[in-house]
Amino acid sequence: MAIGCGQDEVVEMSPAAVLAFAEAEHARRLDAERNLLKAAYQWAVLHHPDRLPPGDKRGRERAKRAGGAGTPLITEYAAAAFGARIQTSPFGARKLIADAVDIVLRLPRIQGLIDTGEASSRHARHVAEATRELSESEAAWVDAEVAESCDGRLAWARFEALVEGKVAAAAPELARLKEEAAAREVFARMSRVNKHGMATYTVHGDVFTIAGIDAAVNAVADSEELKEAMPDATLNERRVAAIALLANPAAHVDPVVGPVKVKVKAYLHLYGDSPIARLEGHGPVTTDWVPHQVSRLAGARTSTNVRITPVIDLNNQAPVDAYEIPDRMREAVHLIHPGDVFPYAANTSRRMDLDHAIPYSEDGQTAVGNLGPLTRTHHRIKTHAGWEVRQPFPGIVVWRDPYGAHYLVDATGTRRVTGTPGGQCLTPAELHFTQTLVNYLAA
Repeated sequence: MAIGCGQDEVVEMSPAAVLAFAEAEHARRLDAERNLLKAAYQWAVLHHPDRLPPGDKRGRERAKRAGGAGTPLITEYAAAAFGARIQTSPFGARKLIADAVDIVLRLPRIQGLIDTGEASSRHARHVAEATRELSESEAAWVDAEVAESCDGRLAWARFEALVEGKVAAAAPELARLKEEAAAREVFARMSRVNKHGMATYTVHGDVFTIAGIDAAVNAVADSEELKEAMPDATLNERRVAAIALLANPAAHVDPVVGPVKVKVKAYLHLYGDSPIARLEGHGPVTTDWVPHQVSRLAGARTSTNVRITPVIDLNNQAPVDAYEIPDRMREAVHLIHPGDVFPYAANTSRRMDLDHAIPYSEDGQTAVGNLGPLTRTHHRIKTHAGWEVRQPFPGIVVWRDPYGAHYLVDATGTRRVTGTPGGQCLTPAELHFTQTLVNYLAA
């Protein structure tokens, strides 16, 4: 594809050619971003204080470390000229330079993938920023854990969650100190940004307290008393009224709602002897944080039930002869597929549809190996827009789009498996996999 393709040329393209053009341009953009990282690193090398002429004092006295621990100094004003050339501020340029230096000197696995064009600049930079407070050895451990996901296979929100968890696991003591600091940052206050007669009130507290508030608000908003008192109100309007009622019963005199019994369910994932656990929907927490919160809830004056549920056996899920999916199987599917299985999807909630890859009406089983979570939009795309999907093994999902491209989705994310950007040739392994895949889907 020629560089600088004009609009008239794009207009004449077929749908397949437009997709190929977009893919090639995207690859060029990723290459440019990687090259910019390399330039930023070299700029830092050229502006170490020792590289200045002996009589040049510009920025020497206030030189700062370019990135995290183990990175060299860079003169104070070095970022200004670099930033101007790439249309950003000195602050933005300093961040880019810090990321570039950290990637080269603290994240060798990711740097290797940058050199081969396999890692994206955006993902690499996020890891560099997230590990900046870590020691060199801790940053190197995170680098080894997340490097393969820096190719964009995970949706951005899921990649952020992966990196956050690995950073906490690499430095649990730092994670504990941050938890203690965060616990002191509770507040409830009115926002200063109020417009058109509307205002915002923000409550910041631990996840269980906020979940309890949310559950109470939902219970009052869905009460028959409030629905009768506000027959034309939307759910959000009733939720605001519920908050006012709970905070100040005199605010609304019509509805009468008694004490609300709050039930909050939290999913905690523990990993062997790791000092870090994952609180589903909220991120990593230290294992010391968990018993403290549970004992606090158990000792509260309000009626609170704490229930521990054992992990289910994922290898002992027999198919059922029905379209409806039992709760135990639904839980197993969620554990096998922690997120939406559509290519590059980001949703990780438990409120998605569970789709039969082979429809039940076409003899598809209601079994973990034939079910996958999809948002309603992605479910409709699969049903009506010409996409096909199969699970050759539980947890391995293969998609074919309407134009013949194939994507493999597993717990590590999404990978394109039939072709590479820029028209590069497939490897023998990719050719074999593609042929096997096409034969499987055609069966």
